[in-house]
Parts: sequence; structure tokens; C-alpha cells
Amino acid sequence: MAVDELDTRILRLLLEQPRTSLREYARILGIARGTLQARLDRMERDGVITGTGPFLSPAALGHPVLAFVHIEVTQGHLDEVGDALAAVPEIIEAHSITGGGDLLTRVAARDNGHLEDVIQQLINLPGVVRTRTEMALRERVPHRLLPLVESVGRSATGQG
Repeated sequence: MAVDELDTRILRLLLEQPRTSLREYARILGIARGTLQARLDRMERDGVITGTGPFLSPAALGHPVLAFVHIEVTQGHLDEVGDALAAVPEIIEAHSITGGGDLLTRVAARDNGHLEDVIQQLINLPGVVRTRTEMALRERVPHRLLPLVESVGRSATGQG
């Protein structure tokens, strides 16, 4: 799916000013509201825009400890372990990976003791062979997509 220069401008506004109305976005962009809505609908349909809503801070929700837990799974049990992870509220993200382990999870915990309890819960899941945990010390680059959006937009217009 190609993202053109106007799509890039729309995405920039969505990321920088997420609480602005569609009418105001259209005014800022100098386009009709219908054009904006059609572009947004297309980007949602094509999977470029995958959701809306607030970004939440686990730390502000009382879970300041962040860890990445690598999980090695018994061969043939990846789907069932993945499904079981979805039932653990402290797992805020999980991905199948290559390399050392089968799954990489991002875990938010209240404190180190709570993290240990979550890890023990993971170890006891049927199909889990072992885990390896890495603690995050400080966020160096916060979750972001705008630089990627701008890079894609430059590529689409040949500004490379």
C-alpha cells in the first residue's frame, strides 16, 4: 500500500495532534472533510491505521517495572502458549521471534517481587520450557512512528 505525501501529512497530524477534530484537520490540510475521511477510511482498510485512542503509561497505572521476557516453548505448542499469554494482564505485548527463544513478551509489574510472580506464572504454563528475563532500566527512544511515516512519505515522493 503506497502512502503518498497527503497521507503522510494526515498521519503526521494524527500523531502530533490526536485530539483534534476531523473538521480542524481538514482546515489545517486545506482539503475537503470528505477527502480527509476517504483517506482515513482507506488507510484503516489497508491496515496503515490500526487503532485510535489514548496511549497509556503502565508506570502511571502503578506498574513501573518493565521487563522483556523471552520464552522458549515446546515444539508444536506455540499457539496454545500464545493464547495463554493473552490471559496474563501484565503481558502488554508478545511476539513470535527468531533466535534465542520462541516468544518475546513485554511485561509490566508493580515491583520486582510482582515481576517474579509473573515469571513464575509464565514458567508454569503448559508448553513453556524456560524463560529468560531482561529488565529495562530507562527508556531511551519512546515508542514512535512519525520518523518512519516521514521516511515512507519521502520515498513515495522520490525525495529519498
